[in-house]
Amino acid sequence: MIKKRALVTGGSGGLGAAICQKLAVENYQVFLTYNSNAAAAQATLESLPAEGHQAFALDISNSHQINELAKQLTEEHGRLDLLVNCAGTTRFVEHRDLDALDDELFDNIFRVNVRAPFAMVRAFKPLLVEARGCVINITSIAAQTAMGSNIAYCASKAAAENMTRSLARALSPAIRVLAIAPGLVDTEFVKGIDPQWRNKQEQITPLGRLARADEVASAVFYAAEQMTFSTGTTLAVDGGRPLGI
Repeated sequence: MIKKRALVTGGSGGLGAAICQKLAVENYQVFLTYNSNAAAAQATLESLPAEGHQAFALDISNSHQINELAKQLTEEHGRLDLLVNCAGTTRFVEHRDLDALDDELFDNIFRVNVRAPFAMVRAFKPLLVEARGCVINITSIAAQTAMGSNIAYCASKAAAENMTRSLARALSPAIRVLAIAPGLVDTEFVKGIDPQWRNKQEQITPLGRLARADEVASAVFYAAEQMTFSTGTTLAVDGGRPLGI
């Protein structure tokens, strides 16, 4: 029996798919969005237990498309208990190479990682208020360490965490807003990175390994269902990684 409804952006990616899987196992009806990989989105849907889950193509940087999706879900379902802003973007650029971090890349990172989560909350606020729901923004330990794929990415995740606190204050008590900050997650994408660099990240993490996607997914479920007197705060899932810097 479906108990609650959740919308997960970036649900076709490795981390997003794990979040969808965890929520579906816990009897959520899952709506997931994807940018262009329809095959991956379909594979995620087929992996979920129970029925009624749906996937939607969505340009997360396009507020008009976000508003249209909110209208559709309002008309078809009328309720949303959980919004997980998992979609994000980045590209590896050496921090010292300022010229390589061009304006187009910088702006796109902020469109996707900061403006888009805000636009999602803005569009789905009525549904979330109706359910006294929860928003969870997937950020990164880069928000605190300033170490990540590039300077703009680190800054965008710091902005997303600050925005989490602002939204929590603005939307309380009707909607709780939390952030989950993973360390490096051992997804297929990360497994394809230079093994020497990846091994170094494991070695300087106090718990001696990278995060698993299912561990981050469990944190999302915990934040939504168990941290019921928490809002405007960030839950780290990083193996103590900042302690190893």
